[in-house]
Amino acid sequence: MFANLHHLSHHAAWRRQLEMLLESTGDGIYGIDLNGRCIFINGAGARMLGFEADEVLGRNMHYLIHHSHANCSLMPVHDCRIFKAFQEGEGCRVEDEVLWRRDGTAFPAEYASYPIRDGDKVVGAVVTFTDITERKRTEAALHAARGELERRVAERTAELSAANTQLRQTRDSLRRLSAHMNRLREEERAHIAREIHDDLGASLTAMQLELNWLRKRLAGDEKVSERIDAALDIGRDAMSATRRILNDLRPGVLDHLGLWAALEALLTETQTRSGLRCTFACPEEVERCRLGRDAEIAVYRIVQEVLTNVKRHAGARRVSIVSRALGRDLVVEVEDDGCGMQVPQAPTSFGLLGMQERAHAIGGELTIESTPGRGTAVRLRLPGVVA
Repeated sequence: MFANLHHLSHHAAWRRQLEMLLESTGDGIYGIDLNGRCIFINGAGARMLGFEADEVLGRNMHYLIHHSHANCSLMPVHDCRIFKAFQEGEGCRVEDEVLWRRDGTAFPAEYASYPIRDGDKVVGAVVTFTDITERKRTEAALHAARGELERRVAERTAELSAANTQLRQTRDSLRRLSAHMNRLREEERAHIAREIHDDLGASLTAMQLELNWLRKRLAGDEKVSERIDAALDIGRDAMSATRRILNDLRPGVLDHLGLWAALEALLTETQTRSGLRCTFACPEEVERCRLGRDAEIAVYRIVQEVLTNVKRHAGARRVSIVSRALGRDLVVEVEDDGCGMQVPQAPTSFGLLGMQERAHAIGGELTIESTPGRGTAVRLRLPGVVA
C-alpha cells in the first residue's frame, strides 16, 4: 500500500498514511479546534454535506451544519453536543439529531464527538458522522408495518372475541334447549307410562279375569280350556312386557323410593336380563342424600345409558355401581371389566353427548377412563350436594 512512499520523510509518510485512511472510510470525519472551526475533513464527509473539502476548512461547523433542530428551530451553540466533547472533555454518541447540507436540506445523522488531546490538554474535537436516512426510512416503514399489523391483530382479536361470545351464547342456548327437551321428554315418558298403566294395564288385567272366568265355566271342554290357557299365557307375557316398557319409560321405584333404590333395581334387572355379575355399593350417608326430582332423573338416565352401552358393546362379565361422598361432593361410578375403548378427546356419539349434557344440566362433571382391553369407568361428580 505504501510502496511509493520510500522517498518521503517518516513524518510525511505517516501523515500520508493517515490521509489515505481518512479518505478510504465511507463515514464523514472532521476535526474542529476550540473555536469550533474545521481543521480537517475527509472527502466522504464533504460530499455528504454538499461541499468541497477546501470550502469547509476554517468554517465554524456548528453554524455551518448543526445550527438548527429537525423542526428548523434554532439550536444555540451551548446546546451543541458536538462542542461539548471539547468543552467538557468527554465523548458522546448521538442518533436523534440532523445535520444540514449546503443546499439547506437536512438529513438524520448518527454522529460521535470525542476530544482531541495534546497530553492532558484538550485542543479540539474529532467528529465522525453517517447519513442514516435509509435506516430511518426503514425504521419508519417497520413502525408503520408494525402499527398496521397491530391494527389488524386488534381487529382480528375483536372479531374472534365477538365470534367466541356468539359461540358461547349459542352453546348456552343449545344446552338450555337440551335441558328443556330432556324435561319435556321425561314428562312425556311419565305421561305415556301413566296412560299405559291406566288403560292397557287395566285392560290386560280385565282380560285375564274374564279368561279365568271362562276357563272355570268351560272346564269340561278340554280343547277350549287349552285355548284359554294359551290366551292366559299370552296375557301374562303381555303384562310382563308392559311392566318392562313402563319401567323403561319411567321406573315407579324412582318416584316412590328415590334414586338409590331405583339404581339397585336397575342393576338387578340388568343382571337378570344379561347374565352380568352386578354389584351395588351405597353407604348410609349417601343413601340419605336426596338430589331433587330433575337431578335424580338425570343421574338415573346417565347410569341407564352406561349400562346399555356395557350390555351392547363391552363384552363384560362384571359391572359395579359405587356411590360415595368426597367431602360434600357426591361421586357415582359405573365400572366394568369389558374390552374398553379409546376415549375420544370430545364426545362424538349421541349417547356420550347426551350423558355429558345431562351431567352439565345438573351442575355435574362426567369423566370416562378407559384403556382398550382393560375395561371402562364412567364417573359422575356432583359438587356440594352432600349435606
